[in-house]
Amino acid sequence: MTQTNPTRRFLIAAAGAGLSAAAIGAPAFAQALSAEDKALIAKATAYIQGLTNAKGRFVQTDPRGVTTQGTLWLQRPGKARFEYDGPGGLLVVSNGNNVNIFDSRLKTFESYPLSRTPLALLLAREVRLDRGVKITGVRKLSDGFTIVAQDARRQTLGRLELNFSNGPELIGWTISDVKGGQTRVRLADLEKVGAIDPKLFVLTDPRRRVGKQATG
Repeated sequence: MTQTNPTRRFLIAAAGAGLSAAAIGAPAFAQALSAEDKALIAKATAYIQGLTNAKGRFVQTDPRGVTTQGTLWLQRPGKARFEYDGPGGLLVVSNGNNVNIFDSRLKTFESYPLSRTPLALLLAREVRLDRGVKITGVRKLSDGFTIVAQDARRQTLGRLELNFSNGPELIGWTISDVKGGQTRVRLADLEKVGAIDPKLFVLTDPRRRVGKQATG
């Protein structure tokens, strides 16, 4: 039986949390948010909206405590690439419509609609933290703040925590699934960059190319 890789668990957990672009059009009303909380939400929204081309490093820790890391590229709206370090060669690429995952070690290729992954909120053309997701709390920290969100229509299916520095800058997020498992992603050195090679956001099933070459 093939084990589910950490990234697939991450995407499935997020989809289970209901944090999808499909819900963005539905208005949501946060409860017990102070004026200061709302100001922080507005700052975070403006920051993400202004984050176009960016590159950085990430460290991901899954519910079992397994840690992986790699390099991240963002091209908002819609596109992202997570390139994991090591001989495993795991790639996670959003092309604007789908999130494709290729695991060179297991020789597997999977595809999910972008709207059913946590990347949907980050990569949306118009970031609206006051719609679709319900902001259930804002936690202020000494060096930043955390925004806690749930799907406005399916509030029992998990939650997303977005972590920001005081800047604000996005420094990571945590997905909690329906069973209480948490997948944490910590960002480092995320910075805006110039033009990014569009080929980075294209990922097709490499096994199909191999098959065509073999039969050609």
